[in-house]
Amino acid sequence: MRENPKDRSEERAARLTAALTAAVDHRWPVVPGAVLRDGCCSCGDPDCTVPGAHPHDPSLLAATTDARMVRWWWERKSPDAPVIVATGPTVSAVSLPAAAGARALVYLGALRLPLGPVLAMPGRYALLVAPYSLDVLGEMLAQLPWVPGSLRYHGPGGFLSLPPGGAAGPVRWVLAPRPGAGGGVWLPQVGPLLGELVEATVRLNHGRSAY
Repeated sequence: MRENPKDRSEERAARLTAALTAAVDHRWPVVPGAVLRDGCCSCGDPDCTVPGAHPHDPSLLAATTDARMVRWWWERKSPDAPVIVATGPTVSAVSLPAAAGARALVYLGALRLPLGPVLAMPGRYALLVAPYSLDVLGEMLAQLPWVPGSLRYHGPGGFLSLPPGGAAGPVRWVLAPRPGAGGGVWLPQVGPLLGELVEATVRLNHGRSAY
């Protein structure tokens, strides 16, 4: 089927808008991700584990909140690239399988725990939280009785795809970002959420509690 130029133009405009919103309004550093070309990732690795869904050229270290740079990337250099946010300095996340994530949101809502933005990615949910260090995260995890390997941590040096996603699959907001008191986005601390995310994942996998 021949691609509709209007549809492609609208998709590119949506990515540019998403990138500018993340960089300028949310104050999250972003960078264009790799794309799919003839079914292969543009990074050139035939064994790429996340084709079309990771930083490549430029690298993650180039992530920025500068609106001029963001415009140049998505208007001229990589208009079809997914929007990648660098986690660590201004936003972090914990992700888990989608079914466990949906269960966790219901449970956390019943507990009335305040939640920040939540992403739905292909096969996974990611709960965005305030920045954490790997040392602090390790201390919190060490206090839990058991931590499933299906949980993933997106902290310093990590990244996530933002809506609308790309050729690797759509990404959407389950819970959209809300403004913070001092600007940017309000983000919860990871500590109060960790135990409940572990519990939701364990119950989904084994039908029993982790405690």
